[in-house]
Amino acid sequence: MTAEEHPDRLPEYAERVLEVAELIPPGRVMTYGDVAEWLGDGGPRQVGRVMALYGGAAPWWRVVRADGRLLPGHERRALAHYREEATPLRETASAHGTATPVPRLDMRRARWDGNGGAGSGDADDTGRAMAHN
Repeated sequence: MTAEEHPDRLPEYAERVLEVAELIPPGRVMTYGDVAEWLGDGGPRQVGRVMALYGGAAPWWRVVRADGRLLPGHERRALAHYREEATPLRETASAHGTATPVPRLDMRRARWDGNGGAGSGDADDTGRAMAHN
């Protein structure tokens, strides 16, 4: 059974990425690279592409950039989700010409490694998620 035979079906890799996105607890995030590492397949760009094409029905705001910056063009929607879920944020200085600074994710506190519950601190000292085995 191929994607050509069933065009309404997601590619297998996309299904796997979206399943990981669904596992991320409210208030926590994984980077694109974390998801690829957790799956043991692909890389950050492949995960980002899946999220861009198919992530609308998944908790897309929980799969993020490694630097904690909010996804350009989706900042307001993502920020609403982060505030609703009490995702750790850190305030940033206002950029020149902008009225309101856009916070970034506090990656040390928000990053999730794919193991344990929503309250577990599963990142190393750099805030990087530890590998899934």
